[in-house]
Amino acid sequence: MHTRRFHRRTCTGTARTGALLLAAALLATGCSAEGGRTSAGSAAEPAGATAAAPALSPLPRATSAALAPYYAQKLSWRDCGVPGFQCATMKAPLDYAEPSAGDVRLAVSRRKATGPGERLGSLLVNPGGPGGSAIGYLQQYAGIGYPAKVRAQYDMVAVDPRGVARSEPVECLDGRRMDAYTETDVTPDDQREVDRLVDAYQGFAEGCGADAPKLLRHVSTVEAARDMDVLRAVLGDERLTYVGASYGTFLGATYAGLFPDRVGRLVLDGAMDPSLSARRLNLEQTEGFETAFRSFAKDCVRRSDCPLGDRSTSPEEVGGNLKAFFRRLDAKPVPTGDADGRRLTESLATTGVIAAMYDEGAWQQLRESLTSAMKEDDGAGLLMLSDSYYERDADGGYSNLMYANAAVNCLDLPAAFSSPEQVRDALPDFRKASPVFGEGLAWSSLNCAYWPVRHSGEPHRIEAAGAAPILVVGTTRDPATPYRWAQALAGQLSSGRLLTYDGDGHTAYGRGSECVDTTINTYLLRGTAPSDTKTCS
Repeated sequence: MHTRRFHRRTCTGTARTGALLLAAALLATGCSAEGGRTSAGSAAEPAGATAAAPALSPLPRATSAALAPYYAQKLSWRDCGVPGFQCATMKAPLDYAEPSAGDVRLAVSRRKATGPGERLGSLLVNPGGPGGSAIGYLQQYAGIGYPAKVRAQYDMVAVDPRGVARSEPVECLDGRRMDAYTETDVTPDDQREVDRLVDAYQGFAEGCGADAPKLLRHVSTVEAARDMDVLRAVLGDERLTYVGASYGTFLGATYAGLFPDRVGRLVLDGAMDPSLSARRLNLEQTEGFETAFRSFAKDCVRRSDCPLGDRSTSPEEVGGNLKAFFRRLDAKPVPTGDADGRRLTESLATTGVIAAMYDEGAWQQLRESLTSAMKEDDGAGLLMLSDSYYERDADGGYSNLMYANAAVNCLDLPAAFSSPEQVRDALPDFRKASPVFGEGLAWSSLNCAYWPVRHSGEPHRIEAAGAAPILVVGTTRDPATPYRWAQALAGQLSSGRLLTYDGDGHTAYGRGSECVDTTINTYLLRGTAPSDTKTCS
């Protein structure tokens, strides 16, 4: 069972997507002010780079007196227990409209610039989601895996957004109830199964509401973006330098819209289009997964171990064979050898397949897992893919990824559907968008209809007039954030520059394209943005 979410490849090489069936995550990095009050916007630049912008006050214009103490706070850094990294806790107002109403405590981590070379400031990273742990991403991948030249000149920084991971996480269900939730059938065949699905959504929402009734009203992307501006000032940076993936692009673009004069170097990789409604986002993401599946299908049938067909099998027939397997599981789930007795249901198998669509590097694992399940009645491989997607550990516990994902998504936009009847009306469009995944993704889009907190956001364009050049990156066959979204966001931003990666998988930076990586690294290190027509393959 899934919840709409947008995600970037994690340090383990997998990725996620979004509705109750699909979800995704983004990463962010930042740096501290220690070692000198420099920033990406004010540091000396090599010859030929963009000229440095004039100095700014640490506080943005029109900052209220009630917010000033947050911007002036000092972080107390401590050892994280992870070699090379420090951690701290930052305070932010629970409600920016009423700063006196209380605080939310946000976890921050950094890895200081290693040198050689002049320190350029902080580089904040976010892996997406919403709900992905930026600190986990920083400590497991970005802080050690980003290019050495970038790590040499930037403090790498991350903050878990409010409600996520280490920052007062939203919790909704215990492990056993979450197991039942993920196994719920999202392709109901009759009214009884529709009622079960609605009950599952209602129970999930009630659990979230009971856990954090106040916080749940204040985990929006706008508030998370405002938190990033407080962090920017606390770290001593005049402008924000940021790499955000998937949902992280929405977070970064929202920041640019709120604080255009504070934009330093922003990389938005695997971009979202903020002007779309939830229904349109889910429908177009459904099309994206179909595009990715067709690429997988063409690759699969060229190989001797493909369980879905041979060289004479068309992508449409491959999809039909997979759907037939899903129907078989719907009637009779297969064993997995799981210690808790879980069997591979249609919903879990679909999640496993979707998880592998994020990264073509997972296609071999998917072929092997499908072969075991289809020919040997062994669902262990697909269950493992599904558990990875949901961040379920071997002891049956879940991270708060999916809880935070729903909390943010349901607050940011009006629900895609308000009733099962609306889903039924939309099923033809979703099935057309993806014969394989469309029905499940349509029903998965119903989850926010039962959310205990009213949405506070609406679809809107983001122009960020006056901002420095912002680099938007789009992958042509991205499953979770379709390429057209990157085109749309780059077109909305007054200073947007579009970098196209002609390839498969979710996001482009660090995926093996020297062209993409060099372009982004040059932008981060020198401030030189590419032309708006650059394409890499």
